[in-house]
Amino acid sequence: MNAELLIMFTLDCDRAYLYAHPERELARAEMQRYGEALARRATGVPAQYITGHQEFWGLDLIVSPAVLIPRPETEHVVEAVLERAKAQLVERRASSPVRPEQSRSARIVDVGTGSGAIAIALANELPTAEIHATDISREALEVARANAARHQLTSRIEFHRADLLDGFSPASFDFVVSNPPYVGDSEEDSVELEVRKFEPRHAVFAGATGLDVIERLIPQAQTALRPGGWLVFEISGTIADRVRRLLSGWEEVAIRNDLQGIARVAVARKVNP
Repeated sequence: MNAELLIMFTLDCDRAYLYAHPERELARAEMQRYGEALARRATGVPAQYITGHQEFWGLDLIVSPAVLIPRPETEHVVEAVLERAKAQLVERRASSPVRPEQSRSARIVDVGTGSGAIAIALANELPTAEIHATDISREALEVARANAARHQLTSRIEFHRADLLDGFSPASFDFVVSNPPYVGDSEEDSVELEVRKFEPRHAVFAGATGLDVIERLIPQAQTALRPGGWLVFEISGTIADRVRRLLSGWEEVAIRNDLQGIARVAVARKVNP
């Protein structure tokens, strides 16, 4: 797969072209470019950082060492939000005194947006939703804005440089969504070497137990959400039980597994008095 990605990068083509032209020979300049890409990959540099691209939710995203590489597991976060956003809209339309088409759509914030993967996927799927995205990294926000522009979603997503949810008014959102860092320092040896060496550490590790950011995010989300609003965030199996305890006092708490049966997404609803 890495070789395929790198040859597509070398030829500036898609997979369909590659397989439709098996007889294609590389020119000398292309051979040099491919060799340089292979040499970088041999040092452990992720293929996505070499090509500058990664697919997420069927969308081609720009990536750089300033952002975590989006992974298929994070698509489960998008799925969980879409299920609840669409159900919530149906509930609102059923109870709204105005015409259904006038009822308010979801207001969503993606916390620690990185490449913008989650925010862009949600904006693409929920055309009437109001999307916000935060990140503490100026460089990450530059990548996220570039991705929004590539997919013609600049007018749909408002980006904020902020530490988690700092600066937002209470009861502002229907959904707080995040793929926060959740790996503990004690688990570092279990993380792939290329992740440890090349991906932004602050986007992967979160203190001794992996909960430093999540412990801050949950109470901030409690404040930022409207009554009945949802908190949806990515986790790992090693912290699932502790996350469930941190969500004590929330409603409809659930831990969703990924396709490998590993706890991957925490979902909770703010109490609606």
